[in-house]
Amino acid sequence: MTAARRAALLVLAALTLCATAAGPAAATGYRYWSFWERDGSRWTYATQGPSTTRPADGSVEGFRFAVSKDSSDASRPRGTADFGTICAGTSAVGGRKRVGLVVDFGTTTDAPSGEKPPAPRTACAVVSEDATTADALATVAKPLRYDTNALLCAIAGYPGQGCGEKVTAATGGTSGSGPSLGLLAGAGVVALLAAGAFWQARRRGNE
Repeated sequence: MTAARRAALLVLAALTLCATAAGPAAATGYRYWSFWERDGSRWTYATQGPSTTRPADGSVEGFRFAVSKDSSDASRPRGTADFGTICAGTSAVGGRKRVGLVVDFGTTTDAPSGEKPPAPRTACAVVSEDATTADALATVAKPLRYDTNALLCAIAGYPGQGCGEKVTAATGGTSGSGPSLGLLAGAGVVALLAAGAFWQARRRGNE
């Protein structure tokens, strides 16, 4: 094999490795309803499920439908989250409690194929003092759908099918999904070798 041909092959290898480093990476997540609790001015990911959480009077609970890897990157509910605004005009009743609910159906990007997410909504549920968040949700956002493991699959009938399914999508080279340092370094080494071989081949051709 001639020096020029070896140089050309090294250049091709460098270009291929660089393209791999810069190209999209596969990211896996799950499409599901995440459950949130309002803590002062911010949302916190709930540590219990809605069927076991028993909010106090004046609480605000939220649900967001989206694709995420885990709780660390889950999308928070959008829109109004103030109890005074959500439950304005709903008076306290003895032996009952008021729970503000925020239901965010997510975006078209996260929607299952063929489905369109409804607009986000808020509601003030008035329930018994020992009611769970699931009980409160059932009074204002029927129909609810659960799987055999009691996982909340649909709120107000959305989505029409599916429950916590795995979703794989291509992502660009953003933080957390870009090429590794080792891959970039490898591409750089091959590029330097290619440049050296090409220079040697040209030098010998001119001798």
